[in-house]
Order: sequence, then C-alpha cells, then structure tokens
Amino acid sequence: MTSPSSPPPGAPPPAAPPPRRGPPKAMLIGLVAVLVGAAIAGAFVLGRRSGTSGGSGGAPLVTGPREGPPSAGAEVEGMPDTQVATMEVPGTAAPPAIWVDVHRPGKVREAMAGNTWLKEQLGKPLGQGFVGGWAAFFGSTGEDLKGQFKGAVLDLVANQLLDAPFRMVWFAGDARASTPAFIIPAPGTASTSAFEALDGVANRGGMSASSCPGGAAGTYEMKRWLVAEQTLWAARTEDRMVLARHPVAVLHGLCAALPELKAADTVDVELGFDPDAYGREVQLLTHVVGLAPGARLQFGVEGNKLVGRGIAGQLMEGPARLDAAPLSDDLLKLVPEETPVMLAVQLKLPESLGEDSLKEFWKEDGGKGPTRTRQVALVWTPRGDSALPIEMAVLWGRTEDEAALRQLFSGGYNRLVTGTFCNHVVMASNDAELERLRKACEGKTPNMLNAAGPVVAGLRAPTSVAFGVNTGRLLSGLTMDGFLSESRVGRNAPMPKSVPPEIEAARRDLESLPYLGLRGTVQGDSLVPGGFGS
Repeated sequence: MTSPSSPPPGAPPPAAPPPRRGPPKAMLIGLVAVLVGAAIAGAFVLGRRSGTSGGSGGAPLVTGPREGPPSAGAEVEGMPDTQVATMEVPGTAAPPAIWVDVHRPGKVREAMAGNTWLKEQLGKPLGQGFVGGWAAFFGSTGEDLKGQFKGAVLDLVANQLLDAPFRMVWFAGDARASTPAFIIPAPGTASTSAFEALDGVANRGGMSASSCPGGAAGTYEMKRWLVAEQTLWAARTEDRMVLARHPVAVLHGLCAALPELKAADTVDVELGFDPDAYGREVQLLTHVVGLAPGARLQFGVEGNKLVGRGIAGQLMEGPARLDAAPLSDDLLKLVPEETPVMLAVQLKLPESLGEDSLKEFWKEDGGKGPTRTRQVALVWTPRGDSALPIEMAVLWGRTEDEAALRQLFSGGYNRLVTGTFCNHVVMASNDAELERLRKACEGKTPNMLNAAGPVVAGLRAPTSVAFGVNTGRLLSGLTMDGFLSESRVGRNAPMPKSVPPEIEAARRDLESLPYLGLRGTVQGDSLVPGGFGS
C-alpha cells in the first residue's frame, strides 16, 4: 500500500505545484510544539524582566538576586573590527515556510513572567540546556559592555527591542536561511533606541548586499553583533528591523513582503504556514480539504497561560469539501490517550469511492452526484531520530469503504498494515502501531475518552477540522529520542542501560504541560475558530 497522503491510482486530487525544499515536515504536523518551544525560549528571547531596564515595565521573570557571577564578563578589548564584507546574494528568493506572529508582546511577556512552571525550569538542566551558549550573550550587561544602557542585554531585547508586534519566520530553500528571523515591521521609539544601544557596543562589522535574493534591486547592510563570543546579525530599514543568526536569513527578512500584523482582540499569537514549502503530501492535504492559503492556528493569553483559540482560514472556491459534525465516541475510543498529535477532518467525498466517481469528483467544478461525509483522522507520534520507524495511522470512519480503500492504496513503497476496530478502518505504518490502537479500542489502555473533561468536551463539539497536541507527551518523547540518538556511538552500540537523572527529570517536567486543542468549523466560505484544552 502507499502512504495515506499519496494520490490513489487513476483518481488524482487537484494538481499541486512542485514541492520546494523547506524545514522538516514534522514542523508542520507538530505546529503547536513550536509555540511551546517559544515559551521555553522566553528564557532568553521574551521572558526575563528586571527593574533596571526600560520598556513596558512589569515584574521580572526571575526574581531575587542573579545566581553566579554578577556579569558575563563580556568586556570590549582592543579595537573592534568594523570591516564590511560583500555578501554573495542567493540567486533565488526563499519564501516564508512557517511563521509565528506575536501581536501583543507585552501581554505574552507578562504571562511568561508569572508562569511558575517556566520560572522553575530556568534553574533546571532543561532550561539551562535550552539556553546553552546564549546565556553569556543575554546575561552581559550594559556596564560590562560600557554601553549607554543599564541591566542585561536580555532585558534590553525583551523589554524594548521586541516591544512592538513582530514575526518569527523560517524560510524555505537555502539552508543558510532556515534559522528563524525576527521581523519587526513597525518599530517604535523603544525598539529603535534599543537597536542603537546594542549597535553602539556590539557592532563588529558586517556584510552588504547589492540586491535582494532573486535579483530585485536594492542595497542592504547586515550588522554583525558580537557579545561573549556569540554572534547575532541585525539590520534596519525605514520600514522594519530584522534579527537572525545568519546574515542570509536577515537579507531574506529585509526583502520579504512586509507582514500585516493584525488580529482579533482575543488573539495574541498566531502560527501560519505555506503548504507549498512542505512537499507534495501537505499540498495535497490542503487541496483535499479545500483550504485556501493563509490558514492560521490562533492562540491567546489567559492569565499566565497560552490557550488555543482555534483554526482560522478561508476555503477554496467551489463546492465545500468539509462538513461539520462532532467527533464520534468510536473515534475517541480508538485513539490512545497518550497520542502526541491528532488531526481529524469531516470530509465530503462521493457516495462511492470507485475510480470513475473520484475522477468526476476531483474536477474543477466539484463534480456531480451525491456525497457522503467521512470522518477521517490521522494520529502520529513524531520521533526525534530519523533512524526510528514512522509511527502513524489513518483512521477511516466508514467500514463499508474498506474494499475501496484497499484498492486505492494498493502498491507503492510504503506498506501499511490494516485492521477494523471501533467501527473504523485502521491503516497503520507498522504492526506495533496497529496493536496500540487495538488495545485502546478494547479499553486495555487509556483512550481519548479517558482524557481531561475539557478535552473530551472540545473534541465532541461540532467541528470541520480538529487539531490536538498532547504537548507533554510530544516533547517528553522527543527529548528521550534526542538523548538516545546522541548517546549512540554507532549503529551496533548497545542501548544505554539507564537514563541520566536530569533527562528523567526533564521528561517528568515536560509531561506536566497541557493538552492544546484547536478546531475550525465551516461557516460560509471560511472556518470559524474555537479552542479547548486541559
């Protein structure tokens, strides 16, 4: 059998544009994990506050005296290198692949400042490992650098430089541009003053470009900021500021279309993506469900927590391909409670899944004849090591389609194992995954009906597209996979007999993170967002 995302023989979905190179597909399916990572990254990007810095004020994220030496010791010695080199401009522009828009940085910052879990992690190996070598960069003070500001570089960046709405974007294509770039499209006085203060003490030359990637005319200069042996690249034009780890990412940020950062009052953070950047599978998925470009996952801040607001987006022109209905209890019983990622859709398809009827259905005008709504779900366990087997399954909510599905997905390189449980046809990536789902259906292991009450209620609400992420299970599993992949000397090396205490502690802390759920329900030509979680 082929993979569930592959087009069935003789009945291809609408043509999609050729795939572009981009970030790993795991970034798309595990979208919410990016936001969780961003919350941890607040330790050195958005988080810690102090009363010594300017900006919007508020309580510090880490209270009390700083541990360790009073400064990072990043003093300026000798004459700075101010040479500006010429950049070799990429021949093609890299489109944004995935982005996070922070509409209300102050509100997000205050939530992080009051989040007990985050503050605790900053003093543990989990938080310290995440910050890594950047601790010295952001821990350096204006006094260390003999600058015109007081307090830590972190406070200057968090409270002033990123005080205006900004976008964090990953570009597709050139690997040099794959590191995230921070784009501030409308920097205010506080952002400008912070930029000048850092540039005055950390500028160590830079690079200049005579055009944008792809040949658009222009002259751009990227400044190299060096503090405590860590480099950050920055640039400023009349309409934006851009920061990134690599100068090519900065140049792409300078030349990209200027984002319009607007959102409803209840939406503080949004995550968007370009399906064209993720290959044919994701392009086909968006075509199948009839979702137009520009779909967004929306989040809000309530107290000191990030909560789901829902999935927003426009539908493609033509007959609707999505219906609205609650997820059935049969499906919730089939999905193991510990599943890290679940995506479910109410998909309109022809009454018959025969080759001829599908060909007719996929015509541009939507085809003719009766349709039936199928409840279809994808469950996935992302792995932190590419050598590990894929763990995913498609759950098809109409057993009468089993024979047609076998025919549609026969052949190909990716063999699927199948079964029928809880009134669903199950197509799994391997026998172990199929067995895991069978046990959940039979009640031998916890399933989604055993999840927290608000999660079950959210999944039972009428929806067209539902996306759920068990952030604790997801990040805990990725942490373990990452540790094991790093600890193996070679393919034949034995598995470690025990896990270091700090790894186990980090996993326990991560597993306490909540379940985040988002849904979008068709209304007219768009999706109405809604959120739920534990």
